[in-house]
Amino acid sequence: MITETSATPDGTTPAVHTIEAATHGRYLVEPPGAPGTAPLLVGFHGYGEHAERHLAELRRIPGSGRWLRVAVQSLHRHYSADRRHVVGSWMTRQDRELAIADNTAYVGAVVDAVRQHYATAATLVYCGFSQGVAMAYRAALRGGHACSGVIALAGDVPPELRSEPAAAWPPILIGRGRNDAWYTQDKLEGDLASLERAGAPAEALVFDGGHEWTAAFRDAAGRFLAKLC
Repeated sequence: MITETSATPDGTTPAVHTIEAATHGRYLVEPPGAPGTAPLLVGFHGYGEHAERHLAELRRIPGSGRWLRVAVQSLHRHYSADRRHVVGSWMTRQDRELAIADNTAYVGAVVDAVRQHYATAATLVYCGFSQGVAMAYRAALRGGHACSGVIALAGDVPPELRSEPAAAWPPILIGRGRNDAWYTQDKLEGDLASLERAGAPAEALVFDGGHEWTAAFRDAAGRFLAKLC
């Protein structure tokens, strides 16, 4: 149990506590088109999205039909603005460190479960879009499973990972749309500089588009996957 204080308008300072609670996560699995063992592609959706949408994007990556594709739903679910869909977010700034630990353990458990129930090869790649990019990086470095690569579209490297040693980093493909107002060119350059200092093997593609998946990036992701398996 962790205790902190938070000032209120009337000047009182109630104690704020946190307590660990069990919850259930949800993930989608799509087996490859051919029988036998398959490399594992695990993806994380962006803010306000859901696992179904992310699985649809993984499916559109050229060559991904040879992979066992998994789309993980964030633990923190809410309704979309039009209340038509259940969507989610990976975390907020409140109790950030606890959320990181919860999410990382959750992803590790998902991979454990998938490998227990499906025939998977050793190759494991994490793929994140927008807010899900941070999850892909965290899973790769701290998720408890050897990772062969990271596909990071429209999101930055979490600050707590920037000092990780070179040996911890798998090959990384970073994507940014030229018109992306959130993942800016400055953020991309900052990520590339920190990864270079860490000795991480990273490559980047800047494509025509915004904060989105495009055909150009899907093609690059397909080539990246093909090099790994």
